[in-house]
Amino acid sequence: MAVTTAQIKELREATGAGMMDCKKVLAEFDGDVEAAAEELRKKGLAKADKKASRVAAEGKIAVASSGGKTVLVEVNCETDFVAKDGSFADFADKAAAAAANLDGDSVEALMAASVDGSTLEEVRAGLVAKIGENIQVRRFASRGGGGTTTGAYIHMNRIGVLVEIEGGSEELCTDIAMHVAAMNPAYATKDDVPTEDIEKEREILTAQVADSGKPEDIVKKMVEGRLNKFLSENCLVSQQYVKTNDKTVGKLLEENGAKMIGFTRIAVGEGIEKKVDDFAAEVAAMAKGGK
Repeated sequence: MAVTTAQIKELREATGAGMMDCKKVLAEFDGDVEAAAEELRKKGLAKADKKASRVAAEGKIAVASSGGKTVLVEVNCETDFVAKDGSFADFADKAAAAAANLDGDSVEALMAASVDGSTLEEVRAGLVAKIGENIQVRRFASRGGGGTTTGAYIHMNRIGVLVEIEGGSEELCTDIAMHVAAMNPAYATKDDVPTEDIEKEREILTAQVADSGKPEDIVKKMVEGRLNKFLSENCLVSQQYVKTNDKTVGKLLEENGAKMIGFTRIAVGEGIEKKVDDFAAEVAAMAKGGK
């Protein structure tokens, strides 16, 4: 009997166990969720992963390379203290190494990858049991592997950047990746800017000068001038290279006989809503409960 996504979801919600553990045990019990849940409890996996519902917005970005491909992996935990733990860092590095040797970009496939005689998911579950925090491999990104040049930069373990170019060197990629980490451009080149983004910005700029009283042709020139400035400020190759501030990134590439292909930038916890503890409200609730 084939295991369905709905069955895996139901079992995860009931036990807090990892996706791959749920899928494996459901296959063993022909999709019987109750029997699978009982088996997970027997194995201790449900208990180990019960923390999966807790917010994990801290963590580390790890990097690895293999066969011309470079990957970044974001691994999350609950606290900054654990993010600095040696065992956690070792797990993140193992996850990155496994991702570098994986075809595709599926986290599910990554968690099923073999690491030290176990799956990465099993290693994760063991680390959760050892450390006592929710630990998750959230995502990974890769570039290269097709004859291009790639390089990476990790800032304080929290911001990771991959840069891919034609020609040039890994060192050049790393230098540009440092720039991306610092300046956070929205696009690599003007050709990468979606048409809808350009039209939206043009609409905003037009509204800003609509009441200027200037002739229509002058207004149009003002809008286009400001639009070009917007593109220059937000496109990587048009930005002043932060390391020397005497040339654009595009000029730096040109001087090194290279051409920009693209970049990927990820930061720990971006997009995750962190829980904010309201101590006053907590005390008030406790006082109310004691009455």
